[in-house]
Amino acid sequence: MRQTRVVTRDRNDRPWGSFTVLEDAPTHKLKRIEVRPGCRLSYQRHARRAEHWFIVAGTAEVILDDAPSRLDRGDAIDIPRKAAHRIANLSQDDLVFIEVQHGDYFGEDDIERLDDDFGRAG
Repeated sequence: MRQTRVVTRDRNDRPWGSFTVLEDAPTHKLKRIEVRPGCRLSYQRHARRAEHWFIVAGTAEVILDDAPSRLDRGDAIDIPRKAAHRIANLSQDDLVFIEVQHGDYFGEDDIERLDDDFGRAG
């Protein structure tokens, strides 16, 4: 069975930084995510996908179901489907990580924001 995949380099700016979709396929999506110093993403969860994060540059604080952990360059963490999660940049430079999404749906509308610094929760 041949899979259809889209390889793209479109940058998507967000209040906390940006992400670039590197590959979008029926079975996975691959993103490069950059978080500005002092910023963090929404505390959120996904119903239809899990994620794997690999830190490329910087130092992160990850909250996974209310439990904090610190990740440095070369570290990785798995985010299970339906787990509440957030990542924050503890560095003075951009935090860069690769996100591999796997599941059955990868749309941005599969984000349930539980808390957000930019008023997007709810």
